[in-house]
Amino acid sequence: RRSSFSLINLRCYCSFLSIFTVKLLRSSSLSLCLKMASLAQQFGGLRCSPLFSTRLSKPFNNSTKQTQKPNSVRIVSAVAISNAQTKDRHKLKEMFEEAYERCRTVPMEGVSFTIEDFHAALDKYDFNSEIGTKVKGTVFCTDANGALVDITAKSSAYLPVREACIHNIKHVEEAGIVPGFREEFVIIGENEADDSLILSLRSIQYDLAWERCRQLQAEDVVVKGKVVSANKGGVVAVVEGLLGFVPFSQISTKSTAEELLDKELLLKFVEVDEEQSRIIFSNRKAMADNQAQLGIGSVVTGTVLSLKPYGAFIDIGGINGLLHVSQISHDRVSDIATVLQPGDTLKVMILSHDRERGRVSLSTKKLEPTPGDMIRNPKLVFEKAEEMAQTFRQRIAQAEAMARADVLRFQPESGLTLNSDGNLGPLTTGLPAVGLDSSDIPLAEDS
Repeated sequence: RRSSFSLINLRCYCSFLSIFTVKLLRSSSLSLCLKMASLAQQFGGLRCSPLFSTRLSKPFNNSTKQTQKPNSVRIVSAVAISNAQTKDRHKLKEMFEEAYERCRTVPMEGVSFTIEDFHAALDKYDFNSEIGTKVKGTVFCTDANGALVDITAKSSAYLPVREACIHNIKHVEEAGIVPGFREEFVIIGENEADDSLILSLRSIQYDLAWERCRQLQAEDVVVKGKVVSANKGGVVAVVEGLLGFVPFSQISTKSTAEELLDKELLLKFVEVDEEQSRIIFSNRKAMADNQAQLGIGSVVTGTVLSLKPYGAFIDIGGINGLLHVSQISHDRVSDIATVLQPGDTLKVMILSHDRERGRVSLSTKKLEPTPGDMIRNPKLVFEKAEEMAQTFRQRIAQAEAMARADVLRFQPESGLTLNSDGNLGPLTTGLPAVGLDSSDIPLAEDS
C-alpha cells in the first residue's frame, strides 16, 4: 500500500505541475514560463504515466499455449485525493509562487558573480582575430609540418614550419619550439577547412631584424656576414637573418665570387631600406676600420690560412698578415709544418702595418718567454702573450724616447724639452709618422 500511495502521490504532483504550467502559458510572459519550467525540472521531470485504465493480462508461456478469454476485462481505477494530498498541492503551489516572486524582485540573489564579472570574463578570453593581430599562445603539440598553439580561442591555431623562424629549418624544434613554448605570434591567415587561425613567428622576427640592422648602421659597427650567393655585380651575404648585397667595388680582396662562397666577410652597413627591402654592405669600409685598430705591439688572435716556404699567412679578423719564418721562434725553424698547420689558432703580435700596401707583419718570436718556447711549448707562449707584449711595448717607448733625444741634439731649434716625467713633445717631421719598425728593435738580455 505504501508504494502504491507514493506512485499515486507522484502522479498527482506531476498532474498539478502540468496544469499550473498551462495556466502560466496563458497568463504569464515567456521568460516567466522558462523560469517556472526550470524549477519544475528540479522535481524529477514531468514525465509520468497518465491516470487512465491499464490492461491486465497473464504472462505468456511458450511451452504451454493458453487460449485467451474472448472477453478482456478492463479495470478503471479512480484516484481519490485525500486531505493530506490537498495540503501537499497547496504547499507546492506556495513554493512556485515564492520562486516566481524571487525571480521577479531579486533575480541575482544567491548568484556568486555579477553581470559585470560575466562581461569581464568574456572580454578576457575574447580577442581580435583579424590578420596582423598579435596574440599570446602556448605550443602544446608539434609535428613534421609545424606546431599546434593554444591561443585561448574557440579552436587551436597552427604554426607552419616555414613560419616558425627567419632562418630555413626543417622542423620547428630546430628553432627551440617545443610543447610548453610560450611566445607572441602574429595572425597571418585562416584555414577555411576548420576555421582555425594560421600563425607566424617569422614576420615578428623580420621586423626585429630590420630594427637591429638600422641600429647597427647608426652605430657604424663592423659585423660579420656569410656569403650565400653571387652574381655579376657582387655577392649576397646574410646578416641578422636578412640578405644584403656587397658590390665587388666594395670588396677589399681580389678573390673571385666562387672563392668567396660560404666565407665570412667583415662588413659595414651602407644602406638599410626596409620599404624597398634593400641592404647594401661594404667590405672595404669594414677592413679600413679594422686596420685602424691594429697598433704596433698589440696582441691579436688569428687563424693559420696557408703555409709557404718563407712563412705562414694568418687571418687576423679579416686581414691577412704574414708570420715570416724568421719571426716564429728564436730557435731556427727548418720546416714550418712542424710548428704550424692550416686551421691552427694562435696569438700573434703586430710588428708593422703598411696601410697603403695592405701588409701586416706578425711575430710569435717576440712573445716567447724564453728562446725556443714556440717550438717546445706554444701553449706557454700564448698564456704569457699579453705580459711579453707589454714588455715589448715598453722597449718601444724607450727607443722612441731615445730617438727624440737625438732629434733635440741635432735640431735644438725645434723647441722640444724634457718634462719632469722624462717625456718629450711630439716627433718632428724628420721622423716617420708610423714610428719605428719594431722588427729592428734589439731584444732585452735573456736571464
